[in-house]
Amino acid sequence: MANNNKESADMNLIPSLAQTQRQVERYDLDVDAQAVLVAARLMAAGAKLGHAAEIHFSRFGLSTGRYRLLADLEDNDGEELPSQLAENLGVTRATVTGLIEILERDGLVSRRTSSVDGRQKSVVLTEEGAKKLRDMASEHYARLEAMVGLLSIEERTVFLDLLGRVTQGIFALTDESL
Repeated sequence: MANNNKESADMNLIPSLAQTQRQVERYDLDVDAQAVLVAARLMAAGAKLGHAAEIHFSRFGLSTGRYRLLADLEDNDGEELPSQLAENLGVTRATVTGLIEILERDGLVSRRTSSVDGRQKSVVLTEEGAKKLRDMASEHYARLEAMVGLLSIEERTVFLDLLGRVTQGIFALTDESL
């Protein structure tokens, strides 16, 4: 219960709707204060979630990025080109190269000549990498389920829809033309 109270207190540190409305008025902005508040709280929750995810994956000797790469390999029959991994994960080739190097050092992936294009090197999930995913699955998925355990099935359905729509708007933070 102490953790739940801390989480609630942390969310109260983010501006309230009244504070956000005052800021919008102070700067004479033509924006919806509630929309700004939702975005600010979502960004704060995302940062907290990112931090918690790193702690979670460190239990298994991984980072979020290394786990995502292993899971993507597993979902694609255990072999992919680095360029495809970068595209699937939404990161740069340089990021994927760094992840591959660490995972290869740890024996979780290897590189070999591509079975699709012999001119390129593929990344291959090793048996040790597949075992790591199998060994962590029960605890990993139980923790994910527990994270959203306060939501009903209906609420999770609505949340997935809302999250999808918000995700489509993320470009607003990085688009130079806005």
